[in-house]
Amino acid sequence: MKYMISWFERPQGSAMEYENAQKRILEVFTQWKAPTHFKIEMFVVRVGEWGGHMLVDCDDPVAVHKACSTFPAFEFQARPVIAVEDAVRVELEAIAWRDQLKRK
Repeated sequence: MKYMISWFERPQGSAMEYENAQKRILEVFTQWKAPTHFKIEMFVVRVGEWGGHMLVDCDDPVAVHKACSTFPAFEFQARPVIAVEDAVRVELEAIAWRDQLKRK
């Protein structure tokens, strides 16, 4: 299953608390290793802010949850995603099925 994992800054309080949180995030991240069963296909940061997106292929939702739990200064969203080609194909199949239904 592919997941788009997105993260966003949590409010940190004072300027000093915010700076300390950023330092801790970088300290933890520089030592973090992606799980062996994560296939990271994209890993980007949004320009001008502390947040980003990671497209990962992983069949273990617990591993996804653990990765999101590693950085508590961020709010994470992990959403299953599929390729556009697959989405279009099944949407066309659904439309074709609905079009064949008899109207009452």
